[in-house]
Amino acid sequence: MSSSITAEPGAGVAGQAEPAGPAASAVWKGWPLRAALAVGSGALLYLSFPPRPLWWLAPLALALLGACLRGRRARAGFGLGFLHGLGFLLPLLIWTSEGVGPVPWLALAAVEALLIGLTCLGIALVSRLPAWPLWGAAVWVAGEALRARAPFGGFPWGKLAFGQADGVFLPLAALGGTPLLSFAVALCGFGLYEAVRAGADTRRATAALLAAAAALAPVAGALASRPLVSDAAEEGTAVAAVVQGNVPRAGFDFNAQRRAVLDNHANRTLRLAADVKAGRVPKPDFVVWPENSSDIDPYTQPDAYEVIDNAVKAIGVPVAIGSVLAPDTGPLRNTMILWDPVKGPVDTYDKRKIQPFGERIPMRSFVRLFSADVDRVQRDFGPGKEPGVFAMAGSGVGMVTCFEAAFDDAVRSTVQEGAQVIAVPSNNATFGRSQMTYQQLAMDRVRAVEHSRTVLVPVTSGVSAVIRPDGRIVQETKMFTADALVAEIPLRSTQTPATRFGPLPEYVLLLLAAGALGWTLARRIRSRRTAA
Repeated sequence: MSSSITAEPGAGVAGQAEPAGPAASAVWKGWPLRAALAVGSGALLYLSFPPRPLWWLAPLALALLGACLRGRRARAGFGLGFLHGLGFLLPLLIWTSEGVGPVPWLALAAVEALLIGLTCLGIALVSRLPAWPLWGAAVWVAGEALRARAPFGGFPWGKLAFGQADGVFLPLAALGGTPLLSFAVALCGFGLYEAVRAGADTRRATAALLAAAAALAPVAGALASRPLVSDAAEEGTAVAAVVQGNVPRAGFDFNAQRRAVLDNHANRTLRLAADVKAGRVPKPDFVVWPENSSDIDPYTQPDAYEVIDNAVKAIGVPVAIGSVLAPDTGPLRNTMILWDPVKGPVDTYDKRKIQPFGERIPMRSFVRLFSADVDRVQRDFGPGKEPGVFAMAGSGVGMVTCFEAAFDDAVRSTVQEGAQVIAVPSNNATFGRSQMTYQQLAMDRVRAVEHSRTVLVPVTSGVSAVIRPDGRIVQETKMFTADALVAEIPLRSTQTPATRFGPLPEYVLLLLAAGALGWTLARRIRSRRTAA
């Protein structure tokens, strides 16, 4: 890789004034092509995400993005990055428009694309450094870390890692979590572009070889991490069941059918109990219902309590129930309730990551100016504070409710609290038959490998699944179909390096990004002093 700081034709030097006359014309001449390539790289990245098993398109998308960004000015990097973000996020997040129109979708995609633009500004700056693919990949991870935290608590959807559930890089999740997995994809892509660029110049064979090594290093690291991926039963096995009761209809209106949704899940559990009694399926040790399977508060509504209690008594094992609790004062609670067949409700877990503009409305009066749909959420939900691990028939089952699966800390803290199995009860009915359920299922597969745990995914309307600790889906339902999955699963307690290290790999990559940006600033200052 070249150590020269000489810019490519038309790139300019960071901090320099815009060229005038013919030089300015030369700078702008290539913009339409670069803009098209930026949008195309985003679209290519979108195509790498589920439900398509085209994970290998992601490094190619990042290689194309690298071609757009290398040697560009900071503001050009921001603009190209914004276009890349739109090309990626507009199709990826279109499911957010289901039932509410295009305004929330366009607003969310635009805000997230602005953050990607800021990320690409940083990549453009460090692209003049020696070994820039390494620094560029670290800056990409820094951008994902920012999107996972801001604004309004963050929105990690669209991390590179979440598109790699079928990919060769997946074992790296067990080593360093989603930050390392995303870093590997970005490094491979940027290294691939640099290898092609340097290889086009026969005088730079060494630089081309080093760039090719950067592209291949993540693959080698993933192969070396394969021993970390296992689905062996360390503490025996358990028979688990997930129930998908289905909803009367898709969209936001399903909330008006709360009793029908509860009855659907209770009836499907009664049917499961009948199948067990008839010997058609093995008796489960525990059962998990989806998020919002009982939007009627069973603590205040005796009829809901009776329906749930009868179903739990019929199956005769502990059941985790997804409910909405409405206290007299304060916010609502999105709560999982552990229901014992003898004692009734014995434990609860309150969802900690509350979805902005879905379960709570920040800046409600301002947002109402753009969409009256904000008033569908008449009372905000409040976050819980503690991880939830239910003791279910001798198994520690960690609760990670829906949107929480996108957040590293929410999943990791559950495993650190002793979860031998992870359950991700979710409600995708709002988003119809969109790709949202497949995108979330891919997250769950990555989490299974990251923490070496079976992941149970009960969903109100599909796709529900049983995922082994190696990321394989062994059972799944069809969408908008009442069903129950029963599977023998391994119980595991070993913590992967990713679980033990926690956020440390991300912090190391953030330091690399900060160091590269500081190096760039120092070079600019030195260059200006020399010129003066």
